[in-house]
Amino acid sequence: MYRTHNCGELRLEHAGQEVTLSGWVQISRDFGGLKFIDLRDRYGITQLVFDTEDNPTLGHEARKLGREFVVQVSGKVRERTSKNPNRDTGDIEIEVTDLKILNASKVPPFTIEDDTDGGDDLRMKYRYLDLRRTPIQENIIFRSKVGIETRKYLADEGFLEIETPCLIKSTPEGARDFVVPSRMNPGQFYALPQSPQTFKQILMVAGMDKYFQIVKCFRDEDLRADRQPEFTQIDCEMAFVTREDILNTFEGLTKHLFKAALDVSLPDFPRMSYDEALQRYGSDKPDLRFGMEFVELNDVAKGKGFPVFDAAELVVGICAEGQAGEYSNKDIKNLTEWMQRPQIGAKGLVYVKFEADGSIKSSVGKFYSEEELQSWGEKFGAKKGDMLLILSGETEKTRKQLNELRLEMGRRMGLMTPGVFKPLWVLDFPLLEWDEDSERFHAMHHPFTAPKLEDVAKMMDGDHETMKSLRADAYDLVINGSEIGGGSIRIHDRALQEKNFKLLGFTEEQAEYQFGFLMGAFEYGAPPHGGIAFGFDRLCAIMSGQQSIRDFIAFPKNNQGKDMMIEAPSLIDEGQLKELNIKLTV
Repeated sequence: MYRTHNCGELRLEHAGQEVTLSGWVQISRDFGGLKFIDLRDRYGITQLVFDTEDNPTLGHEARKLGREFVVQVSGKVRERTSKNPNRDTGDIEIEVTDLKILNASKVPPFTIEDDTDGGDDLRMKYRYLDLRRTPIQENIIFRSKVGIETRKYLADEGFLEIETPCLIKSTPEGARDFVVPSRMNPGQFYALPQSPQTFKQILMVAGMDKYFQIVKCFRDEDLRADRQPEFTQIDCEMAFVTREDILNTFEGLTKHLFKAALDVSLPDFPRMSYDEALQRYGSDKPDLRFGMEFVELNDVAKGKGFPVFDAAELVVGICAEGQAGEYSNKDIKNLTEWMQRPQIGAKGLVYVKFEADGSIKSSVGKFYSEEELQSWGEKFGAKKGDMLLILSGETEKTRKQLNELRLEMGRRMGLMTPGVFKPLWVLDFPLLEWDEDSERFHAMHHPFTAPKLEDVAKMMDGDHETMKSLRADAYDLVINGSEIGGGSIRIHDRALQEKNFKLLGFTEEQAEYQFGFLMGAFEYGAPPHGGIAFGFDRLCAIMSGQQSIRDFIAFPKNNQGKDMMIEAPSLIDEGQLKELNIKLTV
């Protein structure tokens, strides 16, 4: 037996018991006649004590131990004289009577501590060491718990867990595919799925009624902290449902996960249309942990002789409460320069300060009277000590820029409170987006999204301008400014699906070649159906109050899409290339 207990299990009530523990040496401290070692496993840390004077042989063995040695110890549990209140096992220690070194360790390339000195690439190269650190282990354990609770909830709701293929057909619409050459079919390729979308729709045609899968998906796209080339979705589909059925089901799932994993009870989720979200927050995924809603000023700011506002489509701003006395002219200049960076692209920033003494200061004071500026403040509900920050320009671009400013002010003002969760359903997205460069429509979500029922006739018979106004029967779940999941009611009629492909620029031949199997299935009694997919990695990160999804994935890739530990991607053998009929030209 390697152990009778784990390293996080022993308490005062175990005092006097003979126990055996196994684990890794976290740290050792030598005090002459006594040597202390912290022994660590997944469950916690227990302090070991070696009496090197009474048992010099054992003491000699203990002094051989270095960080990350794997050891087995036996001894008696006793109460500590100097307790550690920050550790679950901090009231006890083990008086060691026997020590076995199960495996020695080289000196680790970085410290295996909560706060490590290892950089990202070094930690990823030695991921098996990084995974020993408590914060990473807690993330992986948390992810496991969320996955188990997801399965419990959906199984109780009557969903079937069904696997779909990983080797599928490549479709150029959307992100780039990862492709896999077929040895048995020279010159032909599989693709790794960006999502199981068409397969889950086929399962609805097949009468499975409720499907789910916690599934790996693959996209060959540029990476950020919250993106990976392979990621995991909670993927779901339901038949004979309306949008309301789906929203209620998956609002229920989200509430269950927060309660089971965090003991957080979420209230009913508010709902907001896409247009309303853009108008109020400049984003289709607004962070509702704080206010600072947009206030439009066209009616009071234009036509007063200030050419920047007069020439703008939109004049709009936010109110930063209590910030008038916090921002000097230098601070305003720095904030303006932050907004003028190429990533945001604002041309300038107008401020109005409502000082504590009742005076008003503004960068456009020579164009507007104090009474006019006061009327602006009334539109915002500004009080003494508040500051207005105002942008102007083209409507869409200006709203996006002000969204960035709102989020930055929220960060600077400490309004993104950790542990506070504000979920939101965003509804009624545009069905199609017109792209001026390619001169064609693109799907806002994906090509299988159904228009709202009242827009079906317009979609089938309307003109080009009508198509721009079509609304999708689609929905996104947003939590704290991050999109957690999205879905829609699907098209289940061949004629409507053909029409959508045509609007998206597919020829009849292209649509048939890529998606003929799906449209063919629609001719055999396809039921109305819809679904949703949650970004599982991102959901875990947001629930844990973290930004990056990497530390919730056991073996992530870096920003170049490389696995630093196994050194993938890599060259393959010439013989393999020959079998696959591939010739490299690099």
